[in-house]
Amino acid sequence: MIQLERRQQLLVILLVGIIIFGAGYRLAQTKQPVAENDKPVLEQEEIKENDGIKVHVAGAVARPGVYQLPRGSRIIDAVQIAGPAADAVLDALKLAAPVADGQTINVPGLRDLQDAAQAGAVTGSQAGTPAISSTKNIFAPPAGSMSGSSGTALVNINAADLNQLDALPGIGPALAQRIIDYRESNGPFGAVEDIKNVSGIGDKKFDALKDLITVY
Repeated sequence: MIQLERRQQLLVILLVGIIIFGAGYRLAQTKQPVAENDKPVLEQEEIKENDGIKVHVAGAVARPGVYQLPRGSRIIDAVQIAGPAADAVLDALKLAAPVADGQTINVPGLRDLQDAAQAGAVTGSQAGTPAISSTKNIFAPPAGSMSGSSGTALVNINAADLNQLDALPGIGPALAQRIIDYRESNGPFGAVEDIKNVSGIGDKKFDALKDLITVY
């Protein structure tokens, strides 16, 4: 009889120990998420704020404004969020370049680049100094030529330098350099249509250029 009571006592002690251990483990599990949620609200907001960057997208976009982007975003990401307009010239931007916090991205429109190209050509013509291209062709006519009938300033693709070609719609620095390289390898362009022989200039891009360029 005494032996049976001892077994019962051991069993009771064992059950009590299991209950205490289980209760302690559950209490520890419930306290852990509470500790994370006890962080001050301001601290949590600062953490969220540091997760991204803010950029200002302006110009030829459907929804200009300030946008928050994840760190490591590219210019193309910001432009896509703002929605490029129908006349936006995305080739004028370095779309693969990373954006920085506080940066302003100004998306140019076709009219903006046309005005800039014409203004640059008029400035060069008024200065009275013929524009000399990087090909060192001193016999080439001035880059800022004027069409005889309309008086509109045109960019001479046989004489324009890198900056003047870069200002044309759809022509970035890389494509401007290819135009100059083509000039050096094949000689002056005989007609404005010959610019389509340069890699990267198709019919669509030529249509945007043909009224802005000349070979004389």
